[in-house]
Amino acid sequence: MASLGLGGWLLLSACQPAPPQIAELHGETMGTSYSIKLSPAPEEAVRTTLKAEIDRRLELINSQMSTYRPDSDLMQFNRSPSTDWQRLPPEIVGLVTRANHISHLTGGRYDITVGPLVNLWGFGSSGDRTTAPARDEVEDILARVGFRHLHTRTQPAALRKEIPELEIDLSSIAKGWAVDEVVDILNGKGLHNHLVEIGGELRAQGEKAPGRPWRIAIEQPDFDNRSVQRVIALDNMAMATSGDYRNFFADGDRLYSHTIDPDTGQPVRHRLASVTVLAGDCTSADAWATALMAVGEPAAFELADSQGLKALFITRSGSELQETASRALRESGLLEQP
Repeated sequence: MASLGLGGWLLLSACQPAPPQIAELHGETMGTSYSIKLSPAPEEAVRTTLKAEIDRRLELINSQMSTYRPDSDLMQFNRSPSTDWQRLPPEIVGLVTRANHISHLTGGRYDITVGPLVNLWGFGSSGDRTTAPARDEVEDILARVGFRHLHTRTQPAALRKEIPELEIDLSSIAKGWAVDEVVDILNGKGLHNHLVEIGGELRAQGEKAPGRPWRIAIEQPDFDNRSVQRVIALDNMAMATSGDYRNFFADGDRLYSHTIDPDTGQPVRHRLASVTVLAGDCTSADAWATALMAVGEPAAFELADSQGLKALFITRSGSELQETASRALRESGLLEQP
């Protein structure tokens, strides 16, 4: 998470071959890779047709939401200096609406207009950096960031920005939404036992084999090595993880992670090393994992409980790692599953 990327792995997938009854589809999308596992394996002709349909759907999502394609609908909106309503695909407007709702709940800590700051710090499409940007560079970009300057309209679907330079980056929610779109395709074909993963965000449904659930490893937040923190069995549930340990750079004795505080324009500074969120849909899991990581402890603990979120927090205490589970996750029994 191909590896599953940040947060989750198929348990022991690198050591044990997949059971013969499981089919695997792989591809590239959204600047990363996708992996789909189907049980039992459908016929080859079905798999070929299915992969073509999935690739078409993912290509459409890319053409709408990519920040790496200058001709995407999103990038055309970002480049436009207009502060009038601009027609956009309803899929984009719907995701912006969901993101803005979470932004309000987090007091603005989660903000999809923070992309220019992410790029400035070397975590976006502008390329890597090894030193912190100058304060005046940060202040200049801060003046054109803020979700409250972004408005949505459903009929007809449109967005309006109050600041001509305002930009949107949906990378914290779009991969999760793409996972949900693929799941809808699979369910529409009657394929109800599957695991879908895009760039580390995943959703499982049904069973890997009769009596055997899909078991997913939550990664230990280690800067140098890859190891398992704990394993969770998933059925009809999505999982996403956000952390400080894969996308960062060091400048002197200071580590800068990719989660940016939209109030200060600086990478967040708190003890949270990672947040894993379990939800019924991957769109919610994806966005909330990022949002809670941006909020930081202890406020993130309180927010997860108030919103009924199933969240697992891992915090750093010196050289030690400590787990804190939200109330909903503790009561779900998922942490006790073998």
